[in-house]
Amino acid sequence: MATAIRLARGGSKKRPYYKIVVADSRSPRDGRFIERIGSYNPLLAKDNPERIKLDTDRAKHWLSVGAQPSDRVARFLDAAGVQERAARNNPNKAVPGEKAKERAEEKAQKLADAEEAAAAAAAAPAPEPEAVEEAAPAEEAAAEAPAAEEAAPEAAESDATGSVKSEDTAEAVAEAVADDVPADATAEDATAIAEEVSEGGPVAEEAATEEAPAEEAGEEAAKA
Repeated sequence: MATAIRLARGGSKKRPYYKIVVADSRSPRDGRFIERIGSYNPLLAKDNPERIKLDTDRAKHWLSVGAQPSDRVARFLDAAGVQERAARNNPNKAVPGEKAKERAEEKAQKLADAEEAAAAAAAAPAPEPEAVEEAAPAEEAAAEAPAAEEAAPEAAESDATGSVKSEDTAEAVAEAVADDVPADATAEDATAIAEEVSEGGPVAEEAATEEAPAEEAGEEAAKA
């Protein structure tokens, strides 16, 4: 019968407690065992002597008759000086997987791109100051300001002159309509004459002709 020295779990959920037992290798982990030779409590500190309890004499006996310890029990036996445990070497265990390699390559590529961008930005010539460009519009605005100030009085004078002319024209047209309307004319005839004046008929032309000499006389008086 092949025997093994291994751990059998006890305790409650999230509070494990192990027994070091000698059992048939075909038996389940927490099943029947031949002999109990120690205990292991992982909840205790590593420097606590109660963490691992092991009967070294019975362990040596079972080792002498061919019992095979599990990896964890072999560590305990090595620490107790009962049996030396050969060091294991698995160089492929620390090798990252394919996904980890891809992530590492992407990270390295991003770092390289960032360094290249920083180097290119440092090597690029410094931009020229924009003060000269900003000064040019300011000078243009300063040059346009006096011209706008000079144009403002002229526009005001032209508006005033136009308003005076329009008032004079309106008065002349009204006088012309009053002169042309007969005394026995009806309201309909007066309306027709007013429409003819507004459309620029003969009455309006006469009013404009009368207004022109008045304007010329006013201009001569202003020059004098």
